[in-house]
Amino acid sequence: MKYKVLILMGSDSDLPVMEGTAKMLEGFRIPYHMTVSSAHRTPERTLKLIRSAEKNGVEVVIAGAGAAAHLAGVIAAHTTLPVIGVPIDSSPLQGVDALYSTVQMPPGIPVATMAVGKGGAKNAGIFAAQILGLKDKKIAASLKGHKKQMAEEVVKKAKKVEKR
Repeated sequence: MKYKVLILMGSDSDLPVMEGTAKMLEGFRIPYHMTVSSAHRTPERTLKLIRSAEKNGVEVVIAGAGAAAHLAGVIAAHTTLPVIGVPIDSSPLQGVDALYSTVQMPPGIPVATMAVGKGGAKNAGIFAAQILGLKDKKIAASLKGHKKQMAEEVVKKAKKVEKR
């Protein structure tokens, strides 16, 4: 099966956060491949995965990493595919270092940077769906349904609060 999104994480310890990305993509029925590849410890593997992704029709790359968090930037330096970075809060600095490493890219090497941690991982899946939804009407419709469902949940909770 061909996948549209490649999810990379710098370490298997990032999996509990990046599972949020996978769940969002699954909800939108977007095929993805998820694996571990470190910009520092396995740079050749990372490059091989990116080159393979380009050849196999991947349209978006999502990279989650903590600490120095160079993964998204390294990927963006080697591809023209959109790269979404998820800073992971796995260091003593609670993700601030990962946020700065992901968001502070030099001109010409953009990385769309999400929030630190689990919320950012979920948003990365949604943002990937928004990119893909520009060309795929089914994904676009699914996104509209998702937003409608979120609004309905807020109204339902508001009514519970108003009863007090």
